[in-house]
Amino acid sequence: MISYEQALETVLENVHVLRPERRSILKGTGRACAPPNFLLGAACVLIVAALTVLAPVGGLQARELTDIFGRRIAVPDRIRHAWATSPPATYMLYAMDPGVLAGLNTPVREWERNYFRRDIQQLPVLGGWYGQGNVPNIEMVLKVNPEIIIATSLNSSMEERKSRTLRDVPIPVVGVKMERLSDYPDAFTFLGEALGRRERGKKLSDYARKTIGKMSAIVEAVPPRQRVSVYYAEAEDGLSTECHGSMHAELIALAGGRNVHRCPAKDVYGMEKVSMEQVLLYDPEVILVFEPLFFKGIFSDPRWRQIRAVKERKVYLIPRQPFNWFDRPPSFMRLLGLTWLTNLLHPDLYPVDIVKETQAFFRLFLGIDLTGREAMEIIHPRGDVSGHGTGITGHRPHRTR
Repeated sequence: MISYEQALETVLENVHVLRPERRSILKGTGRACAPPNFLLGAACVLIVAALTVLAPVGGLQARELTDIFGRRIAVPDRIRHAWATSPPATYMLYAMDPGVLAGLNTPVREWERNYFRRDIQQLPVLGGWYGQGNVPNIEMVLKVNPEIIIATSLNSSMEERKSRTLRDVPIPVVGVKMERLSDYPDAFTFLGEALGRRERGKKLSDYARKTIGKMSAIVEAVPPRQRVSVYYAEAEDGLSTECHGSMHAELIALAGGRNVHRCPAKDVYGMEKVSMEQVLLYDPEVILVFEPLFFKGIFSDPRWRQIRAVKERKVYLIPRQPFNWFDRPPSFMRLLGLTWLTNLLHPDLYPVDIVKETQAFFRLFLGIDLTGREAMEIIHPRGDVSGHGTGITGHRPHRTR
């Protein structure tokens, strides 16, 4: 027959939902209530286990979540520390509540520093599943010990590897779908529930749903043949782009444009190579530029100057503060990017004050009050090769939260 101490250790091993502070409480209490009768002692351990799972930690009520592996997990009603597996989800967590972040996927880049709280910039870099070949440092994730992990969908091969890794991690994992912009209203609502920040989640979800619906109504009034033809120029030579079916270029259609590169997306990475001759044949009315270095030289390049968009100076460097409004990473900034692009392509149908829209967006999502000048410089980046694109790097915009 096993001893009471062995029984206690067995219970502790099986109550895998416990965080270290709960496990310590249970172990101490279980030893303290050890009676002479083995059965009474076992009952005592089980009762204490149940109470410990449900008891508050640090004044926070506990609740249960079902994670992506079907495990019923006890978590605090208000999550204090969370880690997301990709930059778009990390940025969404930041918008929900910067203080909830337990770690970052990548270091904060120089031009982002004015927009991120200083304490967030000091968080450990844990990596994540994103791009091509990037993986997290699981040992560091376990050391940081977040109360919950937010996982996003990826390609099938990476999903398999991610699932194998996360299944063995003793931290609850919840999945959020955010591949397309239309997923964002529900994603904000879901995160509000998962993190215990329902009011904040609803506020951001309402903004996303309203923006997408409003732009959709405007675009419906544009006949297909009158949609502006758009070429999305990626890479430093401008000769990489996205198929019209790619998630990386979905804002073009949502804003009432027509992506000239017609093809189904081959994979989630994109960056399809095209020739200069092909772009000349496309002869787009508008060119959206991802790389500042390419934007800097397009108007002086004799090959590109043959294209209608360049002749008419309808070439636009996509705003990238604090991260890209259009793509890479495909974050919640695309909500503002959709407003910007719809106004750009259809100013008569949507004559919005984009400066005021930008100010309102930064205030709501990032807790930052921009001056009109700061907003204008973000919307119209200079195209310097550093990628900063604004003249406001010398001071920090006023923060509201």
